[in-house]
Amino acid sequence: MGYVLALASAALYGAADFLGGMASRTVNTIATVVVSQAAGLLLLVTFLPFLPAAATRSDFVWGGASGLAGGIGVGLLYRALAIGTMAIVAPTTAVCAVLIPVAAETIAGERLGGRTIAGIVLALVAIVLVSQAPPSPVGRALSGAPRERDNVRATSMWLAIASGVAIGFFFLALARTDAAAGLWPLVAARAVSVSLFLGLAVAHRQSLRMAARPLAIVVTCGIVDMAANALYILATRRGALSAIVTLASLYPASTVLLARVVLRERLSRRQALGIVSALVAVALIVST
Repeated sequence: MGYVLALASAALYGAADFLGGMASRTVNTIATVVVSQAAGLLLLVTFLPFLPAAATRSDFVWGGASGLAGGIGVGLLYRALAIGTMAIVAPTTAVCAVLIPVAAETIAGERLGGRTIAGIVLALVAIVLVSQAPPSPVGRALSGAPRERDNVRATSMWLAIASGVAIGFFFLALARTDAAAGLWPLVAARAVSVSLFLGLAVAHRQSLRMAARPLAIVVTCGIVDMAANALYILATRRGALSAIVTLASLYPASTVLLARVVLRERLSRRQALGIVSALVAVALIVST
């Protein structure tokens, strides 16, 4: 049952990333994160009376830590998705996110198996492959255009990598909460992330106003993301963390699918190979 929940969370995470990336192309990233996270928190609070649990101080601390890491990760991810290619950014983030739990388990004394080592190597190869954009005849004819595209691509890649690291800590922290806590750790997580980005909005005088269509997308994004979080935290209590994280980290599949269907994004052969390699790497890294 845990594996089914993890796969379902992956599908929803990917859909939320797609919606967040779409919204961030027309609305500033801070506003997107604040409104989407607040919508998810409101949904969660609505259902809490029907989900009794006994959370401890430790659960709230880990929940808050996951909210801080997750909020930063989501903010960086939405920015990367807004300026980069979704089908490239999402797999890169997923690979980096998986490396964090693996590193934590290694530090704790767990030995890396042959498949895990192979997965790490493949992950590095995948990142190199997906970062290579196909040549553009039009771009070569325009003075300065190639350099500008290269700068944007490089920025989106660094943002994706940083986002993946933060999301990896989110997965790790949330999994440290006790099963008896129910979904209360998510309340702490969302409260921290909303407060963080609301503070940033005030500090930078960013307006949270948005038109009706972007608002609908952002709210839907928050609801879908919260549903994914709920499924993930429930999954971690019904199976081995390594396997659960692996399955939950397959979210780029749905992001890529939506990007191809809705945005008609095209990829070079190297990039396509990189995406496949990234997904295989995610499965190999913790399949010991």
